[in-house]
Amino acid sequence: MSAIQDLERLLKDQPDTELIELLILDMGGCLRGKRIPPAEFADVFESGFNIPGGTVMFDSLGNTCDRVPYGTADGDPDVQARVIAGTLAPSPWAPRPSAQALFSLYDRDGSDYFADSRHLLRRVQQRLGAKGLTPVMAMELEFYLLDAAGDQPAPRLPAIAGTNQGQKGEQTYNPDDLWQVDAFAAELNQVCQAQGVPVSTAISEFGPGQFEVNLHHVDDPLRAADHAMLLKRAVKAVALKHGLVACFMAKPFAESAGNGLHLHVSLVDESGRNFFSGGESRNAAPPFAPGLRHAVAGLIASMGDAMAVFAPNANSYRRLRPDFYAPVMSNWGTNHRQVSLRIPLSGPEATRIEHRTAGADANPYLVAAAVLMGIDSGLKAGAEPPAMVEEGEEVNLEVNLPIRWNEALDRFAASELIEDYFGQQFQQAYEGVRRTEEQRFHNEVTALDYQWYLRQV
Repeated sequence: MSAIQDLERLLKDQPDTELIELLILDMGGCLRGKRIPPAEFADVFESGFNIPGGTVMFDSLGNTCDRVPYGTADGDPDVQARVIAGTLAPSPWAPRPSAQALFSLYDRDGSDYFADSRHLLRRVQQRLGAKGLTPVMAMELEFYLLDAAGDQPAPRLPAIAGTNQGQKGEQTYNPDDLWQVDAFAAELNQVCQAQGVPVSTAISEFGPGQFEVNLHHVDDPLRAADHAMLLKRAVKAVALKHGLVACFMAKPFAESAGNGLHLHVSLVDESGRNFFSGGESRNAAPPFAPGLRHAVAGLIASMGDAMAVFAPNANSYRRLRPDFYAPVMSNWGTNHRQVSLRIPLSGPEATRIEHRTAGADANPYLVAAAVLMGIDSGLKAGAEPPAMVEEGEEVNLEVNLPIRWNEALDRFAASELIEDYFGQQFQQAYEGVRRTEEQRFHNEVTALDYQWYLRQV
């Protein structure tokens, strides 16, 4: 179905729609876009529209970056934007009849715009497609619910009956915590159903006031990343309606668990079999099928090069601490949550890799592209992974990943693998934008500077 057919169907069901939001993620994972009124619906969905190419190369505050020419030295030229067919959906949380759709960017000759992360993911996916392999993927997102009326960011703690106090402590997997936010959760499910976002389970996570929502797997990485992006937007919008703020920062509280984006991925071959298990039950457990071992080897080898994607901003690196189940070492194992690459318990048809390195603040398209890059490069090399962490084994964590922002950017910028799969132009632009933000962030004088140094020095 085309974008204009999507519009015709929506207006048949929702003829009173007053505006449509057109959305895209920038390189750093921040949402950008524009609104259009009814008078422009048909023209935009039929012919597209123009928007500055630098829109996807802002820092987290929406500023242009001097290290890249796009949006500053080049005069901020427009590129073509086209609505992505199949992404138009109503926005049930909006105060007036509204809808939203995703769009992609193209050069004036119609070719893919280099800085659009959705195009990049498609190109990486095509390499596996050339091998006759289809990625099957789903993402899990962790977030905190904060009290919107508070003076300082603080998690909305479940109420202790008979008091005005909140229940402290982790209370992991406590079902009553979900009942405390049941109205929010119920509306979120309704919104996701209306938007075609396939939500699965919801759990109360390790941090107080922290939750996780899982998505069902799909056999299209582009749609899996779309779902993650749309879920974040829905969670934020519905939370505000219920007097809450949804926080996807990687590490909002120093002594509480961080928020991760966990990506589950398997491969299906041309005969429909799970490539990671070989379709045989004996390969759903160690030593696993060769395809899974080669994929793990590639993911381990590429993880450090892609850390600047998995952790895109300053706060991202506060999550990377070995004492909080966060990935600081490129290791793997079965049924173990202190490894970066976990092989969950499953039957042969569901054998998969859970990639646990990215934060919830990361761009899901780039995370998916980096994961598929690691898998494809591992299959190409046919390498074997290091010894796995056994179930129940105590992990001696030795940091071997770049867990400081400048180190991660250095690895990303120097990586031949990133250049091969992401393209030199994207590699240079991404590094330039994130490097600019890194410098701007560290140029700020914060309250912590005064607390630590004003009196002491």
